[in-house]
Amino acid sequence: MRGTRGRTGCGHREGAGRQADELLVLVADGDQRAFEELYGLVSGPVFGLVRRVVRDPAQSEEVAQEVLLELWRSAARFDPGRGSALSWILTLAHRRAVDRVRSARAAGEREQREALRAGEPAFDQVAEEVEAGLEREWVRRCLNRLTALQRQSVTLAYYDGYTYREVAERLSLPLGTVKTRMRDGLTRLRQCLGGAA
Repeated sequence: MRGTRGRTGCGHREGAGRQADELLVLVADGDQRAFEELYGLVSGPVFGLVRRVVRDPAQSEEVAQEVLLELWRSAARFDPGRGSALSWILTLAHRRAVDRVRSARAAGEREQREALRAGEPAFDQVAEEVEAGLEREWVRRCLNRLTALQRQSVTLAYYDGYTYREVAERLSLPLGTVKTRMRDGLTRLRQCLGGAA
């Protein structure tokens, strides 16, 4: 799916990269407005990458937020001489996502060892897989409750990793319309997923 983007959106991707470079320099100086703009530009790709590594939607959202917060705090560490801002940000996201997966795995192994020592039944892999399947099904159902336009925007941004601007271009819509659609769609999705707890 992403392979087809290279031919059609390469110039725009470079433009987004240059824009991210400029914004990150401003963020390093404490410019909150630049951070808001950078957040809108990179939150989709960050979440998409984290989601592919972490898999769990709730944890992916949490990790993506941690990455974006780290971005605000550590923007001054960005060195434009070593690569683009977007590459640097996605590297931060990948590292944080891998750390979360390793941490979760280590915690699971620790729990398993403690359960064995205590004589309790070990971690139930089948139950975990069933639960993960039910969570995916719930997310699918909640996505289906969105309007077709909201679902399309959310899917492009959060599952395919497009920025809001790229979503607007793909759907031939104004950026403001896409942002409103995303905000409304994500609000409805959170409400629906809240009912799963």
